[in-house]
Amino acid sequence: MAEKHFKYVILGGGVAAGYAAREFVKLGLNPGELAIISKESVAPYERPALSKGYLFPQGAARLPGFHVCVGSGGERLLPEWYAEKGIELMLGTEIVKADLASKTLTSAADVIIKYDILIIATGSTVIRLSDFGVQGADANNIFYLREIDDADKLVAAIHAKKDGKAVIVGGGYIGLELGAALKINNLDVTMVYPEPWCMPRLFTAGIAAFYEGYYANKGIKIIKGTVAVGFDSDANGDVTAVKLKDGRVLEADIVVVGVGGRPLITLFKGQVEEEKGGIKTDGFFKTSIPDVYAVGDVATFPLKLYNEQRRVEHVDHARKSAEQAVKAIKAAEEGKPIEEYDYLPYFYSRSFDLSWQFYGDNVGDTILFGDNDPTSAKPKFGTYWIKEGKVVGVFLESGSPEENKSIAKVAKLQPPVQDPEQLEKEGLAFASKI
Repeated sequence: MAEKHFKYVILGGGVAAGYAAREFVKLGLNPGELAIISKESVAPYERPALSKGYLFPQGAARLPGFHVCVGSGGERLLPEWYAEKGIELMLGTEIVKADLASKTLTSAADVIIKYDILIIATGSTVIRLSDFGVQGADANNIFYLREIDDADKLVAAIHAKKDGKAVIVGGGYIGLELGAALKINNLDVTMVYPEPWCMPRLFTAGIAAFYEGYYANKGIKIIKGTVAVGFDSDANGDVTAVKLKDGRVLEADIVVVGVGGRPLITLFKGQVEEEKGGIKTDGFFKTSIPDVYAVGDVATFPLKLYNEQRRVEHVDHARKSAEQAVKAIKAAEEGKPIEEYDYLPYFYSRSFDLSWQFYGDNVGDTILFGDNDPTSAKPKFGTYWIKEGKVVGVFLESGSPEENKSIAKVAKLQPPVQDPEQLEKEGLAFASKI
């Protein structure tokens, strides 16, 4: 049984792993000290590209173009970069056992990897319809999108089923971004989701009405209030139709499912303290086990701004939490203090010619401002969330970089609001003067 030992091991090869590696190098790393263990066969890359530029019919994004850290305007870390820095990239490597007490990981190929310090950056996996026993859910051409292999299979199907019919199951991030991407590829697109409007975890009815109207104007059909309960397939096992709970049957050459994800923490069950579906950490991403850190999707951390423990599934937090954990590891080695993580929740999306950003917390009363008519030539609108007389969250569609900075500032500072009607009239101008 082969055995390896590293001072630092990052388990997971996604966005967080790449940003953590860059931070280690920045703060001082000796060759041979760090290994990144990834089930994927490529070096860390900016995952958001998979639902956006990767699917464009012309000028599509491809590796090595979107390796980390280009998504945040940083240097692109090619596989050679890791080799030059003496970082071992253990790609195509699945860990089947983690023993935190003995600081040992075991791979599917029976390689033992020992570490002094572990960063858990395993991210999330997609929720599959087959998990719920949906009939026919294992047919060909039913796709999920999480990794580059998934995206490659979807691209091949888009080419093979040219001008065909696509059904998107789910009305969240993946549903909206892939609905747009498949429409741009000239497929006939229908979206299906059970909720009364799209992106219900973030969008208000007023925000959602704009996007649903915009998508409808692009020729995307939207069916709400029902779910997929089964799939038909042909003799080759290729999907041909989606059966809905309300009795309707939709023809389909391609189905894309985006019904959420769940954090990958099974390896650590019973070994580490959990909270809210993730691994509980402090403001330095230390877990309940010494020398074990958890970052990104899997970490439930103290969100200082709102004085509560929260788990955040977003690329921005994956990047920043990874950097914070490495800073904390290095500071502890040098006996220096560092500031606790102080995160402002941030979400964004791009589809068609649209681009929105959200900062803060979507709780309390809401005020919609601006032009949210989906037929406008240049729609631009937003929403403020007000709780206990203060603005706690802001959403903006089609904001300039300066305007997006100003709404982030508002969400962070939480200015008081005397007159909600006045705020509605002022709209974006309120944010600009903070």
